Amino acid sequence: MSANAPLIDAYLQGPEQLRRSVQGLSDEQLRARPVPGKWSILEVLCHLADFEGVYAERMKRILAEQNPPLAAGDPDEFAAALAYESRNVEEELAVIESIRRQSGRILATLSDEQFERTGRHSTDGELKLKELLRRISNHVPHHVTFIEEKRKALGLDA
Repeated sequence: MSANAPLIDAYLQGPEQLRRSVQGLSDEQLRARPVPGKWSILEVLCHLADFEGVYAERMKRILAEQNPPLAAGDPDEFAAALAYESRNVEEELAVIESIRRQSGRILATLSDEQFERTGRHSTDGELKLKELLRRISNHVPHHVTFIEEKRKALGLDA
């Protein structure tokens, strides 16, 4: 068993955790902005779906190329340009689930040595594959806390 198996497992559990966090919410609740100055729950889901693709691409490039450049992305620019207000919750969840299933299948084939491969992030410098995986694995739980905050602000159980 790979030393990275627990990290892969955490990565694969993210979509179910995310699905549970939005279960039972109406379209109106998903689009509401109960916390002033913060994204709606739908916008949080769109952000997560967009950055799933970004991270999957980064991990694949690290595996396929020698120390590739990895561009940073500004979440606010994504939100402003990518029609978050008109996107569909189920599609966003399906994107996250699909990317994680595919990437998880790839990650499960890797040796511990391959998790040490690196890329050069434009703002964070050299990053190992296992660090990128750790970051994206923590991305959903990090944002689920914001979803719970919004649920409470809407008067719902978190």
